[in-house]
Amino acid sequence: MPDTSKLRLGVNIDHVATLRNARGGTVPDPVRAALLAEAAGADGITAHLREDRRHIIDGDIDALMAQLTVPLNFEMAATEEMAGIALRLKPHAVCLVPEKREERTTEGGLDVVRDEVKLTQFIAPLRAAGSRISIFIGADAAQIDAAARTGAEVIELHTGAYCDAHAEGRFDVRDAELKSLREMARHAHALGLEVHAGHGLTFDTVAPIAALPEVAELNIGHFLIGEAVFMGLEAAIAKMRRLMEAAR
Repeated sequence: MPDTSKLRLGVNIDHVATLRNARGGTVPDPVRAALLAEAAGADGITAHLREDRRHIIDGDIDALMAQLTVPLNFEMAATEEMAGIALRLKPHAVCLVPEKREERTTEGGLDVVRDEVKLTQFIAPLRAAGSRISIFIGADAAQIDAAARTGAEVIELHTGAYCDAHAEGRFDVRDAELKSLREMARHAHALGLEVHAGHGLTFDTVAPIAALPEVAELNIGHFLIGEAVFMGLEAAIAKMRRLMEAAR
């Protein structure tokens, strides 16, 4: 079974690129943010290269691969174009996520049950190239079972519904979502999958997720970049790590 004694923090730097692209030019530089995050104690960097290149662009991924000393978690849709990029760069990890042009951010997990055959075929060459494969997925037993059959080594549980319910004061829904995440983390771990979690996590919501013993890694981005405006990126990461470690 994977070692989950130390909870890792992956920092997603997509929305530094969002700020850059809002005006054009080269600042703020997401690669600089990634290096700051690394210095502040991030265990890895996550970046999502979307089909429409709305934030991270190809040059960012090339620069991250060249300059990082911590692992890069390369989020991408399961498309032929993205497979070609991943096979060329061979990042430490590839996280397969759903992607729709009209969405502001990733809205849900992959439907692995529906696309199991396609995903199994898609994952095989990426694993052969040396990347660890993760699937971003809802807290659903059938989806997790299907993910295990595809050859993925990791699942990342979507925490968005839990975080949204907390922010909206729907605490009964929040607690039900947390219960589901807890149960599905156990289920995935029992199948031999490494369990990650992320989406929408904040200082106020991270502790119950960090406390789940099966979870090995949290991936957090938008909130940390937002907090960096007020307190600096290094301070925001340091505070998140303290909360994670205290919960653990």
